[in-house]
Amino acid sequence: MSINRRHILGAAAAATGLAACSPQPVATTDCSGDLQTAPLTFLLIHGTWHGGWVWKYVRQHLEDQGHRVFTPTLTGCGEREHLSSPDVGLDTHIQDIVNVIEYENLRDIFISAHSFSGVAMTGAVDRLRDRITHVNFFDALVPREGRMSAVERDPDGGLPEYFLERRKNFPDGYKMVFEADYPLEMLLPVQHPRAGWVRSKLSTHPARTWTDTLTLANGGWEGLPRSYIHCVGQEFAKSSEKMIGPARGEGWNFIELEIPRNGMVTDPEPVARTFLRLAVK
Repeated sequence: MSINRRHILGAAAAATGLAACSPQPVATTDCSGDLQTAPLTFLLIHGTWHGGWVWKYVRQHLEDQGHRVFTPTLTGCGEREHLSSPDVGLDTHIQDIVNVIEYENLRDIFISAHSFSGVAMTGAVDRLRDRITHVNFFDALVPREGRMSAVERDPDGGLPEYFLERRKNFPDGYKMVFEADYPLEMLLPVQHPRAGWVRSKLSTHPARTWTDTLTLANGGWEGLPRSYIHCVGQEFAKSSEKMIGPARGEGWNFIELEIPRNGMVTDPEPVARTFLRLAVK
């Protein structure tokens, strides 16, 4: 069992993790503080309105140390926005992740998902549990009984009124637009040097991925080494306990980083170091 602890940006090298299901390489640290290990495999899943591009700087840092990093863009997002349709839903995104694992023949995977893609990641993990050594929720929704979709349902199971009102303004009836409902500060400070880059890359997002309900056959993340990174440096609308759910409880390594929600863009090196610390435990 892991012990929950506060993990701030200046102490990123102190992160700990649960033991993985398969033997892990011995790690050493070089003079820069980077963790040196045998090559590891990372699969990083972007959140809503983003694409694989959002992990660019974390990926670069990990690859520079010799690790394999996969950052797929889910159907209907980013450079694959042209594939968006009303039929692109949660199962589509789960299959996107599963296909990367199977076609690349990935094993011993450290998998992480951002934001509401925690739901799709859990669905993929449920199908290929034997390929996964660690599951990480990066300021992401942890699906669990009573909350198995991005949009929290009303007691009667229906979609909440706020979402029904939003849906009236979706382009083509199904494309969610970030800045129609949220300011850029939801992701990172507008004064950050990469804020303009992030804004220029945001795409529409297929709404069914938020409203479809996840069904699990094998327990999802249950029983696997798992962690949660809470981005407590977020100044505007920090992620709520409704996102975190069970991740503060037993069996989880709960880490707090003093970074904004898009900390993989603003602070990629501490994020990469934290991933490495978790991956080798």
